[in-house]
Amino acid sequence: MEIEMDRLLLGDNQFFGINHMSEERARTQAMRFRDTAAIMKVIDAAYDEGIRTFMCTTHERVAEICDTVRSMPDRYAGLQFYPCMPYAHKYANAVTDHGMLGAVMQFMPEGGMLKTMLSGGKALATKDVQGIARILIDAEMKMFEGLSTPVIFMQNVFTDLLLGMGFAEAFRIFHDHVIEKYDAEPGYITMNMPALFKVLRDQGIENPIICANINKIGFRMCGGQEAYLDTLRAGGLRAIAMSVYASGAIPADEAIQWVSNLPNIRSIVFGASSRTNIRSTRDLVGRYMS
Repeated sequence: MEIEMDRLLLGDNQFFGINHMSEERARTQAMRFRDTAAIMKVIDAAYDEGIRTFMCTTHERVAEICDTVRSMPDRYAGLQFYPCMPYAHKYANAVTDHGMLGAVMQFMPEGGMLKTMLSGGKALATKDVQGIARILIDAEMKMFEGLSTPVIFMQNVFTDLLLGMGFAEAFRIFHDHVIEKYDAEPGYITMNMPALFKVLRDQGIENPIICANINKIGFRMCGGQEAYLDTLRAGGLRAIAMSVYASGAIPADEAIQWVSNLPNIRSIVFGASSRTNIRSTRDLVGRYMS
């Protein structure tokens, strides 16, 4: 049974110094949100404005956000997380510090540690990709224990790496494990929605949730805007639009109206750092997305 996704999702790029148009602005944002309390103020504002979904990476500081939400269940009733994994920088740093095996051990879930370690050792010894993948997914999900995670995403760095390598079976591994272990829907973030959709369809993954840059000027839409529009018109997928403002290049009203008129757009994910911007985006989505 397909879940009903919220129309508007709060993203986390602004919290961790990611801005696709301005490095200076990215650094300013990173400094502003170096304290988790500052991040929680924005999440609180979004929650109070009716936004109930936080689409986030598995950045180590997200674990602190999860701890805060768990500690105040009444305050955050109905708040759900859409985890996006893996957070590439976290693993790269761990491999540098601890080596490949050490990195895997560091991120293993605590529950059933011995069993997990043994199965992980076997997986590494036999180069069992499926076994390793499942362990790492479980490791990434550890911070969300006890929280609502109805959709779990493969992050675009990993999605597009697998896409480029032609390792299509990995998408099926992720798909099946997310459903079987977490009773959640798998989603995929990509910089090339048309290419990914074809691969997922070939793997028998029907009506997938795909998050991609979708905006009026074709900003960061790999493969060309027209290919995206053809894919959306053809249907058979549930699209989440990101970068709808093209990092500020498109006026908000114009951007939301254009995206809202496209077929098969289920949600918009956006970054905001103030209640005013959150409320403005919420109102525009309410106006244009039926």
